[in-house]
Amino acid sequence: MDQARSTISKIFNGEPHSYTRFNLTQNMEGDNSHVEMKLSSDMDEETGANGVGEHLNHNSNRKPYVAPKVGRTPKNLCFIAATTLLIFIIGYLIGFLVHRKKDVAPNCPGLPSEEGMLPPETGAAPLMDWDDVKKLLKEKVSVAKFESVFNEFSTTNHRAGSPGDEKLGDKVHNKLKEYGMKVWTDEHFVKVQDPPASPSNSYTFRNQTEQLEGFLSYSAAETATGAVLYAFYGQESDFKMLRQKGINMNGRVMLVRTGRISLAEKVANAAKMNASAVLIYPDPEVFSKADNSAVFGHVHLGSGDPYTPGFPSFNHTQFPPIQSSGLPKIVAQTISALNADKILKYLGGENLPDGWGGFHKLGGESDTITVTVNNVLTEKKLINVFGVIKGFVDADRYVVIGAQRDAWGPGFATSTVGTSVLIELARSISDMVENNGFKPRRSIVFASWSGGEYGSIGATEWLEGYLSSLSMKAYAYINLDAVVTGQGGFKVSASPLLHSLIQSTMKEVNYPNSKTTLYSQFGKINWEASVMRPMRMNDAAYPFLAFSGIPSLSFSFNSETSYYPYFGTLLDTRDKLNVATGNQATQLAELASRFAGHMVLRLVHDHLLRFDLKKYKNIIQINVAQIDMRVTAIKRMQSQKLPQSLTVQWLRSASGSYSRAADSLMADIQNSNLDDVEMCRIINDRIMAVERNFLSPFVSPRETPFRHILLGSGPHTLKGLSNHLEALRANNPDADAEQFRNQFALATWTLQGCANTLAGDIWALDNEI
Repeated sequence: MDQARSTISKIFNGEPHSYTRFNLTQNMEGDNSHVEMKLSSDMDEETGANGVGEHLNHNSNRKPYVAPKVGRTPKNLCFIAATTLLIFIIGYLIGFLVHRKKDVAPNCPGLPSEEGMLPPETGAAPLMDWDDVKKLLKEKVSVAKFESVFNEFSTTNHRAGSPGDEKLGDKVHNKLKEYGMKVWTDEHFVKVQDPPASPSNSYTFRNQTEQLEGFLSYSAAETATGAVLYAFYGQESDFKMLRQKGINMNGRVMLVRTGRISLAEKVANAAKMNASAVLIYPDPEVFSKADNSAVFGHVHLGSGDPYTPGFPSFNHTQFPPIQSSGLPKIVAQTISALNADKILKYLGGENLPDGWGGFHKLGGESDTITVTVNNVLTEKKLINVFGVIKGFVDADRYVVIGAQRDAWGPGFATSTVGTSVLIELARSISDMVENNGFKPRRSIVFASWSGGEYGSIGATEWLEGYLSSLSMKAYAYINLDAVVTGQGGFKVSASPLLHSLIQSTMKEVNYPNSKTTLYSQFGKINWEASVMRPMRMNDAAYPFLAFSGIPSLSFSFNSETSYYPYFGTLLDTRDKLNVATGNQATQLAELASRFAGHMVLRLVHDHLLRFDLKKYKNIIQINVAQIDMRVTAIKRMQSQKLPQSLTVQWLRSASGSYSRAADSLMADIQNSNLDDVEMCRIINDRIMAVERNFLSPFVSPRETPFRHILLGSGPHTLKGLSNHLEALRANNPDADAEQFRNQFALATWTLQGCANTLAGDIWALDNEI
């Protein structure tokens, strides 16, 4: 620009000494309220009425300018032409300076955007043969490498927000940077409950007071007294069993085991029974009483910072003082297995239901206990660490692969293995790009999260902070938490869109030093029934799927007979995991790396995303059929709960619209030129829209954060509608027919909206609803 300014000045026979400077001073509220404009004194004094004026020549003795006569001389004509061209050049330069920066939507710092991406290629992407990609990954990942990585990332103290956690984050940061990635961090200031320094949490039973080491974050901090009632695992079915026995549960202190469902779900179920408190102890079926360790956890029925539900916990953000609806209002506390034995052996009351095990009683009205919780609400700074390998075609589309970094104690299976797998995949894939000519079409983001033990806080706050950008650009998430917990079993939880990718990956990944594939080992008969399991709310991938609408996946090599009992305890060490895996922890970590890496590479290698649209088609049809059946059953009862005019036709039509749109897109794919980069991008964007369009736009992220109508949680889901109908049929006084009709209409339109987006162009839509 200096050169351009100099050139213009010379043309006008003078040096430029007039300019305009805007000084924008940002106030504390973020407004650019002070604008300072400074003009040179020359401009003020010499600018004429036409805005160009007499400052172009400062010779005070010059003669007045006389307009040239038309056709006077060729020299004058040349001067007029030069002046016209000059004015055009000046206008062009001004327009360029004003508009050279495009206004783009806010994007997560560090992630590729359309503005900063590499120039898009025309024609086919620079693909490496898929067999060569697989071979490279197998060469890069090895069992021997994991010994040193385990040693480097193992630590006894890395609770979220602690110096140990931050130090571990620095190690991850340095490793990603060493591998040549663009690396950045993301800070969040969140509120969590920590155990009290003094007095400690406690319970008093039969005049004996026990001080407790473990705790449950987000419990009500108060004292509760009531009669003990044993409730098995605290599942809804367990409380239903107690209700059927006619047992009064109002004000009782529920004693339940760990396992089967999350700690938060146990407390929420007890609260529905009007319990006053919940005590949770290690499951004796899988936990040795010799391992008398405290249990740590949280009881927020949700994820993220419960004091900023739906909003990111960035520093200095000012949001209304609200709380998540998933915070419990009753006392919750963990006790050891030995403490539980001391209580159980004195219980009276009725005998246990069949199948509940044990030789104790359920607990009588006189078995009184007092539970005191003094948890302290505190603020912590959590740091997420990211690194990115940018794609060579669609750099602003990315798959995210992440692992929890924090733990209550050593957390070897909880976080060390996952972090090690993350680092090894980052090293291997970056080496493939740098030294072996692999060019991913799309970008890969490696994420190290903090705050996982408090309910996936780091990951959820990141999603909340960049939801609008991520939902359009992040097309898959692969979770590495707890990928190795045992041997002999293999389980996967995932969006139905990813099922075909999982199946093909299982067929191509072998056990170490073996020709046996994962598919032949675990899925020969019915792979989905053997391997797939529903994704639960306490899964770190769940917020990505049900809150953000990003197809997500979690997996684990585990024990066929029992779950790993040391999560949330100080006994989650390498020695314990070696026992659980038969000293195969490094071999299974290598296998987990190749399984996850295989899927990541497939998602960035192929022209089109390997998403199976027909899976959702079947799931929708099953849910619609169940709702239809239950509506018909209520009508046959001549019940006044639902009007006879109510029909499921709208919902059936929306289901049909989705089926036709999915079939149409599959046909478009078959008839498309995959060497056309722009065509592939358009089709992939239509595929990416499916998951996020299953998020209901009609519910509050504060009250109902998991908005997915098929895989979410709440009355807005198709499963919630079916359960509501069952409650109406059973004449449950809490079941509201009008509320059902409202939710029914909103779910129908959410499904139709998804079908409309999938169809693509507006002229491809139908109006059969």
